[in-house]
Amino acid sequence: MADAEQIASAFIAACADELAAPKPGNVHIYAPGHGMEAADFIASAKAAAPHISAPGARVGARISEAVEATWTRVGCNTNLGIILLCAPLAHAASRAGEGSLDEKLARTLEALDFSDADLAFRAIVRASPAGLGAAPQHDVAAPARVSLREAMALAADRDLVARQYANGFSEIFGMGREAIRRARERGHDRETTTLLLFMTYARHFPDTHIQRKFGEKVARETLTRFQEAASLIDAVDDRDSMFRIALELDRSLKKSGYNPGACADLTVAALFVDYLLAILPNVHKNG
Repeated sequence: MADAEQIASAFIAACADELAAPKPGNVHIYAPGHGMEAADFIASAKAAAPHISAPGARVGARISEAVEATWTRVGCNTNLGIILLCAPLAHAASRAGEGSLDEKLARTLEALDFSDADLAFRAIVRASPAGLGAAPQHDVAAPARVSLREAMALAADRDLVARQYANGFSEIFGMGREAIRRARERGHDRETTTLLLFMTYARHFPDTHIQRKFGEKVARETLTRFQEAASLIDAVDDRDSMFRIALELDRSLKKSGYNPGACADLTVAALFVDYLLAILPNVHKNG
């Protein structure tokens, strides 16, 4: 198991890494976007970290306290999806006993209950994510009547973050870990590795943040644009060319107000897992 200070440091590092790459349509150090700047996200990460890593805290409490701390610090929703993904990962990393991180995560997800759901629902309402709307059943504005994992499973077909709760974070431990491995094998630096990780998600999934806000047609069209840009990036091997291609798409997406936030959330979670695997003492680190 990792201690709270290690987990908090890993969380902040993952958030900083995500901002250091020119992820098209998202906020990063090369360009602001959607009324926010990279400094807002760094401040959010530092505010949320002690609550994400709180010793002995249930997942719902980690989520609730981290969202509240973020709002106190920056006054807007910068990191709800990141918190929803990283809270159970942090809980898993802090579990004592044998097992790999993904095995401990499975036990964490199985143990989620009504109280976790209720606290998470309140946090989601507090954050007021774009395109939240209302659900026909188990609406987050109402008291929880199912466990957090069950609630997330019901939203899995329309939300990439919720889908991870339903499938055991398979896109994080599978696709994400593999993208990081491939980038490192090619000798890419941390920032380029992060860009390639993000593009892996963005070329495979219509971003559900865009879909909620602008509709399925726009999400599908944006997916096609990401696939075209990813193919161009695949054809080059130097950082400058990759970043130039990414920044061209970045300017175009931001002009339309399109923010692939769900893919960015998955990127942070995969980076967080990578840091956690480096600090966990368990020898079974393959996730």
